[in-house]
Amino acid sequence: MSESLHVVCPNCNATNRIPAARRQEAPNCGKCHKPLFGGQPLEVDAASFSQQVERNDIPVLVDFWAPWCGPCKMMAPAYQQAAAELEPQFRLLKVNTEDEQQLGAQFNIRSIPTLALFHKGREVARQAGAMGAADIVGWAQGQLTHSPLMENDT
Repeated sequence: MSESLHVVCPNCNATNRIPAARRQEAPNCGKCHKPLFGGQPLEVDAASFSQQVERNDIPVLVDFWAPWCGPCKMMAPAYQQAAAELEPQFRLLKVNTEDEQQLGAQFNIRSIPTLALFHKGREVARQAGAMGAADIVGWAQGQLTHSPLMENDT
């Protein structure tokens, strides 16, 4: 398979081109030499959110949450566990809607926690409410087969 993917480094935000077949081989960033996949969600601000969502060729799953939200706190360990299972097929991000209010407004986040799935810069699916790890993994993987925008791209 000669197809390559653009993957944004979670550490320095550099865009790396890697062969799609090597995604499972724990590739490192060409710029900072740190792992491209750490198996955990990445806390992002507005600038890194934009880079991760717009420049990654892999689907990006985003947890919109707030520190005062009880269900968000309850779901955090499940989201962490889901990241370990979903990477490197997905990139998982966390957006604190208290710190990044403009992102919450931009994406019309009305309840938290809300999971939003992006692919090549576009939102392709959304799910509000707390979920367990298995439900998060199942929902995200189900979108790969059910979203017409994501067909033949992963």
